[in-house]
Amino acid sequence: MSKIEATTLKNGLRVITDTVPGMHSAAVGIWAGVGTRDEAFPDNGVAHMVEHMLFKGTKTRDAQKIAEDIENVGGSVNAYTSRELTSYHIHLLGEDVPLALDILADMYTGSTLPEDELERERHVVLQEIGMCNDTPDDLIFDHYYETAYPGQSLGAPILGRSDYIGGIGRETLRAYMERFYTPARTVISAAGAVDHDAFAAQVEKLFETLPADTDAAKPGADYQGGECRLDKDLEQSHFILGFEGVSRLDEDYYAAQALSNILGGGMSSRLFQEVREKRGLAYSVFSFHSGYQDNGQFGIYAGTGPGDLERAMDVVCAEVRKFASTLEGGELSRARAQLKAGVLMGRESMMSRADQQARTLLFKNEAFDPEALIARIDAIDEEAVRRVAERIFRTKPTLAALGPLETLAPYDGIAGRLAA
Repeated sequence: MSKIEATTLKNGLRVITDTVPGMHSAAVGIWAGVGTRDEAFPDNGVAHMVEHMLFKGTKTRDAQKIAEDIENVGGSVNAYTSRELTSYHIHLLGEDVPLALDILADMYTGSTLPEDELERERHVVLQEIGMCNDTPDDLIFDHYYETAYPGQSLGAPILGRSDYIGGIGRETLRAYMERFYTPARTVISAAGAVDHDAFAAQVEKLFETLPADTDAAKPGADYQGGECRLDKDLEQSHFILGFEGVSRLDEDYYAAQALSNILGGGMSSRLFQEVREKRGLAYSVFSFHSGYQDNGQFGIYAGTGPGDLERAMDVVCAEVRKFASTLEGGELSRARAQLKAGVLMGRESMMSRADQQARTLLFKNEAFDPEALIARIDAIDEEAVRRVAERIFRTKPTLAALGPLETLAPYDGIAGRLAA
């Protein structure tokens, strides 16, 4: 039986561990509750650039030594930036947890942001953006979010904007870190072979130099919807048809997750069956729901041949429109099973456990309780799914389309099909 313990240090930094008996390894990481959304639009790309630069050297380790110190003991390190979160994490043997903490603290509190490394890393990030721009099923999501939240940081691309990346200097990165990498916005999380008391004591010593908290408020989100069409010479036409979803804190959040699973979450889902299996209109078709602190996104993606674009869109609109009717036999129980399996299977990964605990503590200020979540999922009924479907599908649609688009109907016509 695992043991979850949490401690809030004197400076406000929160520490949480999920000790799992019998494990040889541990996942250790820093989760900061800041991301692309916290940037000053349109100066977009700082959060992601900071994530890259924290690997490029401290007062005691250069970039190569950071990598070698971890890999010399068989560990691995990674990081990611999202719209509301940034994480730096290491997976290694339990006996080396003190080393992992020392390295992470060195990166988080002592990065020197060397100018020569910054110049090189600008080019690396520009290559990353270029790769995304050459990948239609990635690029369309950037355009979708920019259309859903025009002129807002929540809608800005996570990787940043090419025209801004080239001008980011050390002082901009340092100012961002001092403003946002603060105790109240940071959680240190570990799972696996870890002792909480020893872990918390080391964290307190290593992170005592974090800058004081600021009063920086998270920008609000104003979902607007609309359309973005980009005619491009591609083999396929790609589209996302989306709506305003619900916040991760909303009482209907898990009902919305169930709705997404029923509509487009697997081979047995309505969209997969109707678009792909019965009509062969797409290889990839799925739905998604992403919840943020005060907002959410519910969308449907499909990639189809230009000649099948209108038919695929028509089927998608029909499936959205008819969702208000009674759920078909077994759909809700299958969706609940999928959600529960995702929770429980995730518990088999130490990194997933550390991530679950950190996210829950950051956004809800409580420990992650898998049994309570399973009970909440079991409580989802048809009324809850229909209620959240009505909430979501009555919002103004967002349409992003990319590729050959000559056959795609006007936005008003598509919106009319949804309301018919």
